[in-house]
Amino acid sequence: MRLLIDTPIFIWWLKNSSELSKKARDLIINAEEVFVSSASIWEISIKITLKKLKVDVFEVINAIEENGFLEMPITTKHAANLSQLKNIHRDPFDRILIAQAISEPLKFITSDKILKGYSDLVEVV
Repeated sequence: MRLLIDTPIFIWWLKNSSELSKKARDLIINAEEVFVSSASIWEISIKITLKKLKVDVFEVINAIEENGFLEMPITTKHAANLSQLKNIHRDPFDRILIAQAISEPLKFITSDKILKGYSDLVEVV
């Protein structure tokens, strides 16, 4: 299975947080490939600026490869697929992550139950 992980899932993974469910941890460990979107780095950078998150963004970037994950850049195809999404969720980061998962296709793992309404590719963990 190939996964795209939501930003909080990635942060919880890096922090070895108890907020990361066993199901999420098992999916990540057993996945063929795990992708972290450049949108997640963008979201993390904004949260750092707003003082909602205390991490070094460059350490986070390095952690992608260090953890055996792959970077998923935002492509024009991903951006264009935003226009095909239902208006379920207003968060632009979640919307681009969903568009990426549908475009590739990749299983998208998240803790946000609302996102399940977009696609069968969304797995709430």
